[in-house]
Formats: sequence, C-alpha cells, structure tokens
Amino acid sequence: MEPEGEELRIFHLLRAVTVEYGLRQAEFAARNGMHTTDVRALICLLDAERNGEDATPGLLGARLGINSAGTTAVIDRLERLGHLARVRDAGDRRRVLLRVREGAKVLGREHFGPLVDGTVELLRGFDERDRDAVRRFLLGVGGLLAETGEDGARGRARPDGGGSTGG
Repeated sequence: MEPEGEELRIFHLLRAVTVEYGLRQAEFAARNGMHTTDVRALICLLDAERNGEDATPGLLGARLGINSAGTTAVIDRLERLGHLARVRDAGDRRRVLLRVREGAKVLGREHFGPLVDGTVELLRGFDERDRDAVRRFLLGVGGLLAETGEDGARGRARPDGGGSTGG
C-alpha cells in the first residue's frame, strides 16, 4: 500500500472536522427536542437571511434535498417548537416567508458560539494570503460536493436540483 500523500491527509482532516461538526449538530438537536434535519433547516434559513435571500418553503426544501411533504413536516416541527415563524411576503401576500425566531438564534449562539468565536480567532492568526487559500479550498470542496450526485459520481446533479447545504 502506498503511503498517504499530503493532499489525502488534508482530505481526511476535513472529513474528521465535518464528522465532528455533525456530532455537535446532533447534540444540539437532541438537547433541544429537534431532528438533525431541523438543525440543518435552521442553518439553511440563517444562511439565506445572511445572504439577503427570501426564505420560502420551496427554497428550504431544495436546500435540504427533501420533498414538499418533508419540508412541511420540518417547518411544522420548528414552528411548534417556537423556532420559526411563517410570515406573509409584504410584496406578494400569497407567498409565505420563513423567519428564524430570535430565541432559536440565542440557543444556537449558546451552543455554537464558542466554536464560531474560536474559529474567528484562529483565522485572525492567518495572514490575508492564508485566509484566501482557506476560502478557495472550502469553496472548491463545496463546488465538488455540489457537482457530485448522491452516489458520489462527478458530473451528476441531484435529482431534486438542490445544491450544497453548507452548515
């Protein structure tokens, strides 16, 4: 067997970090009476808010890669838990927008805040060139994930047309 190259070691480090982050999401979900999909949904909605996108049920379903019945179930659970509000779009009263409630943001900050703050502090120790390399790497890996299908084959779009969920 050939020894692992540096590139493969970096990939395995990335995989270990994503597994660990997934475990933290699962812990957060369990402590707050949610499913892990609910946590992913909150992340998607917060990302949409940060990016200035209208968060609709359709957008959420596409980002999560689930059908409309599954999306409705997630929205209903999060609404019941008080983490989400459905509001009418002021520009088109027929359209429903999804808003993460402040209490859910506080819960997330309490759980994930130390990780976020630590990551920001870690990145402050990098110079601009190193931060740009990290950004390019993460965007590149995100692009690879978006272009590979559920079976891992490159060049195959997901059947639902959804993209990367981030997290």
